[in-house]
Amino acid sequence: MNELIQEFLNYLLHTRKYSDNTAVAYETDLRDFIKFYENYSGAELSPDELSKIQTTGFRAYLSDRAGRKLSFKSTARALSSLRGLFKFLEKKYGIKNDAIGIIQSPKIPKKLSRAITAVDINAMSDTTQDIARPPEHAWWVAARDRALIALIFGAGLRISEALSLSDADIYNRPKVLRIRGKGGKERLIPILPVVMDAIHEYYDNVPYSMRPAKDNKKWNPLFLSVRGLPMTPRMAQKVVENLRNLLQLPEYVTPHALRHSFATSMLSGGVDLRTLQELLGHSSLSSTQLYTKVDMGQVMAEYSKAHPKNQS
Repeated sequence: MNELIQEFLNYLLHTRKYSDNTAVAYETDLRDFIKFYENYSGAELSPDELSKIQTTGFRAYLSDRAGRKLSFKSTARALSSLRGLFKFLEKKYGIKNDAIGIIQSPKIPKKLSRAITAVDINAMSDTTQDIARPPEHAWWVAARDRALIALIFGAGLRISEALSLSDADIYNRPKVLRIRGKGGKERLIPILPVVMDAIHEYYDNVPYSMRPAKDNKKWNPLFLSVRGLPMTPRMAQKVVENLRNLLQLPEYVTPHALRHSFATSMLSGGVDLRTLQELLGHSSLSSTQLYTKVDMGQVMAEYSKAHPKNQS
């Protein structure tokens, strides 16, 4: 099974052009199912046995995940990973399993994410310098954190998209950034001068050499850790967590909430849904339409507070 899973992951990475993170998620899901099913059946699962798994086996897996209190969202993703594997097996080797098609994914309740106010975002940016750090890192790391917040909020990027940028992408202060999003899809994002100013304030002060030598065409990641290594998503999350705690902001203040705030700001400013879909890199307009509910929810809340009939 290990060879088969690796072949499937290579297909996702090199043929479907999925990201490394997506391939890792698929692998985690598949190995979780294999571990469960081998315990459930009492025998090692072989590629030939995959076609013989019945609906009872898949439903037992769903029951097992529910017993482990795993979320509906992660279980739906696990089923999607399994379906992807079986589609690959049928196409490549003629191994077919009709039972997986009968199993329905759990209904995922759609949560309306909350946007962060402009006042709080400005406070987060201003407070980056107040987080305790070793003196030798204080200035440039504070500038890095301000640049990261400005970029995610100012361009509506996912964490992974912001951290995938290299110094070559912002060299010579471009007015438009080429972003590679989910599934390797590229989009162009206009960058406000104030965002680029924040990026270059960090870029000009980072103590590590970022530009390549003449005989080395490799550029470094834009956002670096204090040791000069690529900044990880967890580090970016920690930056926002520290600021949230310092300013005593609500729990919903996360890096992804900064992206939501960008979306609701665009809608409030009159940007149409199709344009917003392109800016956010959504493959489906339905994903973008969620932000209209967020924005309308805020409008209704303000309307309710201001309406004369609600005044005592």
